[in-house]
Amino acid sequence: MRRSNARTSSSADRNNIHNENNAMDNSKKLKFRPNQPLRSTHLFSRNQKQQSYTTRSNIIVIGFVTLAFVTSCYFFINSGSSVGKLKPKRYRIVIDGGSTGSRIHVFEYSVSDRGPVFDFSGENSMRVSPGLSAFAEDPVRAGGSVVELLEFARKRIPRESWGETEVRLMATGGLRMLELSVQERVLEACRTVLRSSGFVFRNDWAEVISGSDEGVHAWVVANYALGTLGGDPRETTGIIELGGASAQVTFVSNEPMPPEFSRTVKFGNVSYSLYSHSLLEFGQNVAFDLVRRSNLAKVPNPESFGSKVVLDPCSPKGYKHNVITGNITPISLIEKNEPLSILHASGNFSECRSASLTLLQKGKEECAYDQCYIGSTFIPKLQGKFLATENFFHTSKFFGLSPKTFLSELMVAGKQFCEEDWSKLKSKYPKFNNEDLHRYCFSSAYIVALLHDSLGIAFDDKRIGYANQVNNIPLDWALGAFIYQIMSELDVGQLHPPKSVITVDYSILSGLIFVIVLLFAAYYVSKWRKPNVKTIFDLEKGKYIVTRVGRHS
Repeated sequence: MRRSNARTSSSADRNNIHNENNAMDNSKKLKFRPNQPLRSTHLFSRNQKQQSYTTRSNIIVIGFVTLAFVTSCYFFINSGSSVGKLKPKRYRIVIDGGSTGSRIHVFEYSVSDRGPVFDFSGENSMRVSPGLSAFAEDPVRAGGSVVELLEFARKRIPRESWGETEVRLMATGGLRMLELSVQERVLEACRTVLRSSGFVFRNDWAEVISGSDEGVHAWVVANYALGTLGGDPRETTGIIELGGASAQVTFVSNEPMPPEFSRTVKFGNVSYSLYSHSLLEFGQNVAFDLVRRSNLAKVPNPESFGSKVVLDPCSPKGYKHNVITGNITPISLIEKNEPLSILHASGNFSECRSASLTLLQKGKEECAYDQCYIGSTFIPKLQGKFLATENFFHTSKFFGLSPKTFLSELMVAGKQFCEEDWSKLKSKYPKFNNEDLHRYCFSSAYIVALLHDSLGIAFDDKRIGYANQVNNIPLDWALGAFIYQIMSELDVGQLHPPKSVITVDYSILSGLIFVIVLLFAAYYVSKWRKPNVKTIFDLEKGKYIVTRVGRHS
């Protein structure tokens, strides 16, 4: 029995051992069984999401770096091709000797392989009053006004550049109204100062320029700012200036013109046939005095306390003239011995407009051409688009008018202003002095008479705009004179308008390159720091695990 039981136990043990061995064999075969499906564990699933996220992140980083690199290359290539290699900065000085004041302009520019690059940024001008014509009786004092302007230029130009910087004085309408002998004495006083300025100067660089030149220079700067200079003549914009002593009209015209009104301006292979003329004494300030003179001449002779009472329709009702006017300046408009006259402001827009038109049409009976819009002056039919500048713009700004409907709105605004009580106007515009404020009645009426009644511009004409700058470039004829001088000296045929010139800012470019390098470095550091892992099945734990492996294994 005992032996039988022992045998039975031994047989059972062998069966147990055999079963365990089979289990172990089955366990070992699990790893190598080709059709065994891998269990999907939560850990393994999380690893797949991480890899997907990492892949997307890599794509975003690579895309951003590529975009930044392409953008930097684009700006670098375009800036180089547009401007070329710039030579050292240069300077030039132009003094505008206007009727009411003199203004100095300090211009900066560089020359590249493709032509000049102008820098009109910043405030590089200064104005002093009065104008040169005010020194007719004492020319030496005219030189003194130039001294102050030159001191301003010395502060703007490095001393080492003084000996290479040209200075030119160009006097306009105010000095043109004086006799030639008086003009020369005033200019010579200025030349004496300019010769000792330390800048480059020649005697013939101080002159009284013609009204035609002034108009052409204004046309040049306007079309340079608009980007049309050097292009199709039909795409250019004409200029109508209203200064203090004169008005200028300049535009491209295909009509036959008398030679004294015709100017040909050439840039490279493009020639522009311009009509350009200056209407001397039709500037806003002189015209205002001429209209008052005509009012005085029409008085039949009523006496009041030994003086004439003269209605002034161009001053708002209630305005009190500061002086009893017997001699209206600037150029002896009324005989000094004429009886004194008291001006009484009547504030009538329609009468002021009519008086202005009478002045503008004076001498029309002497017209020797088919059509004379202003006096006996030849002016062809206006063609193309126009910009009205200087006092046109200042008046529109004062009334807060829309540039595109300027004349139609000016009719209403001017009438309301002229007929408003002076005390109310003073309260509404407390920052204006009396003399400047009351003249807006005349300026509104005079502009309507000039543009609409004389030149035939419709009240709702969309071709005309009113501005004092375009693309941040002042529409100042002195800038046009400077541009024209440089272009002529360098014989450059094509100007690059300011809106298309891309200059190289090396600080920005360096910063951009630094950012790109930093992005590349961050990308590769992130790749180096990311652990290299793989998923395996742990036999002891009976589950899949993620383990770190060597980067080169």
